[in-house]
Amino acid sequence: MDAGMLRSLAAAMMPAIRVWVAAGRRPLPTVRFCPDETPVRAGAENALLPSPDVLSACADPVREVADRLRQTAPETAIGPEGLMWTGAGRFVITGSSGGNRRLEGKVAVVTGAAQGFGLGIAEELAAHGAHVVLADIREDAASAAADAVNRREGPGRAIAIAVDVSSESSVRAMVEQTLLAFGGLDLCVSNAGILRAGGLEEMTLQDFQKVTEVNYTGFFLCAKYASVPMKTAAALDPGYWADVIQVNSKSGLQGSNRNFAYAGGKFGGIGLVQSFALELAPHRIKVNAVCPGNYLDGPLWSDPDNGLFVQYLHAGKVPGAKTPAEVRAAYESKVPLGRGCLPADVVKGILYLVDQEYETGQALPVTGGQVMLK
Repeated sequence: MDAGMLRSLAAAMMPAIRVWVAAGRRPLPTVRFCPDETPVRAGAENALLPSPDVLSACADPVREVADRLRQTAPETAIGPEGLMWTGAGRFVITGSSGGNRRLEGKVAVVTGAAQGFGLGIAEELAAHGAHVVLADIREDAASAAADAVNRREGPGRAIAIAVDVSSESSVRAMVEQTLLAFGGLDLCVSNAGILRAGGLEEMTLQDFQKVTEVNYTGFFLCAKYASVPMKTAAALDPGYWADVIQVNSKSGLQGSNRNFAYAGGKFGGIGLVQSFALELAPHRIKVNAVCPGNYLDGPLWSDPDNGLFVQYLHAGKVPGAKTPAEVRAAYESKVPLGRGCLPADVVKGILYLVDQEYETGQALPVTGGQVMLK
């Protein structure tokens, strides 16, 4: 078995191992896979996990592992070096820090986490005790952000993973790398998104399709692959709950003039949220959306070359506006509470949805009153 296949097999097994080790206790530990670099010492082997070759021949290797785990107490199988997998490596188990923060022990992935809402969300989730994956197409920026989180929150709290959410293989690899690093995935925040403003005459098919691929298809791919390890954990632990949350937009709640590519994808995203919620509820996976107002201080809006203030000025979305500052003032005037949305506002919505075990399929506005539900 080559190294890639071995890693994939190990990743698939890890959510089952993680909840088995916890034995119903909270917070959950982290589990890290370490491939064999030296021969297994005599006496370190155990027969709990079948060899890679045996497992690869199973029709359902994860079920085979789960069935074996159910028959063995963790304390009898885990040695000082972790859970040994003869001929493959070992699974290193690390307990939580013992704190009582709201997300203590949870593993969270945030896409589009190198800047803007995504970065603010990832930082706040880590501060609340989660192990966080900052996933972004800009790997260098995500790595720098993860390093900053680790300096604040402690080593190993965050990692960066390069991902293109419009690519199925890239999203699959993101989930696999998350499992190999932390052993599970409890919260997937699908935040990555792009915006191309313009009316029917200006919008090209290429731009329309690109917005749809990232904002709509990207959410589908994240939900598809993130839900697999969540289902595995739920099947072994009756107290396990997981969350898939899309960072949607107020433009998913009402149309947006000369911004139909973005609004259409976000409207569709809420349809996916409701549909996924129905499908995944039996697995105790909640699927919700937060719908922020405009992050006027973030780079999406304020970038001097290609930010939305500049784009909207050129697209004529604010009649009479002659400068980006006038476009900003017009958007601030639409909000009853008088300011743009901030990452901290969005995180409060996410924390509510994670805490709440009796809410799924919802689109939670965080708009300062700019959009009010009927």
